Amino acid sequence: MKLNLLSCDAVRPDRRAISKCIAEISSNIDESLSIELTSIILEGDPVDIEIEDKNSGSALRALRKLNIDYEIIE
Repeated sequence: MKLNLLSCDAVRPDRRAISKCIAEISSNIDESLSIELTSIILEGDPVDIEIEDKNSGSALRALRKLNIDYEIIE
């Protein structure tokens, strides 16, 4: 499943938690790339990631918990 991470609406976003979440839920992103992607999201630019279908429910819950807006691409 592909997701488009749009933005983070948290008042004080936790960069470390967001980057860790992205690295854990994504099927092809390592820790250093997830840190870069976190900065991009917090600046307000969208980011595409791919997650495994078997983890999609828990991945979407984790993103909502971190106040990350997303849209499902496919």
